[in-house]
Amino acid sequence: MREITRRAAVALGLVGLTAFAGVKVKDRIAPLTESLSEKPSLFESDGFQYFTVVDKDPDILPADFSLRIEGLVNQEITLTLADLQKLPRTRLVRDFQCVTGWRVKNVPWEGVLLRDILGAAGVQGSATALKFLSSDGAYTESLTLEQGMRKDVLVADALFDKAITSKHGGPVRLFVGPMYGYKSLKWLSAIEVTKEVEPGYWEVRGYDVDAWVGKSNGRSDVPT
Repeated sequence: MREITRRAAVALGLVGLTAFAGVKVKDRIAPLTESLSEKPSLFESDGFQYFTVVDKDPDILPADFSLRIEGLVNQEITLTLADLQKLPRTRLVRDFQCVTGWRVKNVPWEGVLLRDILGAAGVQGSATALKFLSSDGAYTESLTLEQGMRKDVLVADALFDKAITSKHGGPVRLFVGPMYGYKSLKWLSAIEVTKEVEPGYWEVRGYDVDAWVGKSNGRSDVPT
């Protein structure tokens, strides 16, 4: 993580007061913050804070976007943005909650239910989990297959009723409504259907694999 805003940095300190799996959260986060640089928030007008785990974020033109669905599927497929936008659309209005403490309320998201995309590829019987890859080449995430089939998990291409910008993870990103923001992987490039859950970028650094808001990472801040 190379960039963090002042407000998020303060939130990281506050989170350190909460116990996490027998170890204070600050003890898990402190090694990660030593090399962070600080810059003004890019998204103060809409409430989002900006995080990245690479030196330079991908900048993908909508015409160049593609999403691979692979692994334990009946047919591996690749979707362009145009292909994605031809599928049945779903609009969700949900809070976006970061595990570091900040929240953006009533965010409108739009895209295609992840389960519809998986249905198009056909999930094999031995599959139990999903792995998500980012175009940044570093970030990965995971869900169980059951979690991915929920009605509040989107492959999203619209945010605030507009195309998702690159800084917000566009042209296409994951949105996992009931979980903390680190599960909503930006710059989605591939979905791999797997036999078991593989911990993602932040999970191997101490965060919970199941990131239910208010029920994980030692937090109890359920959105209102």
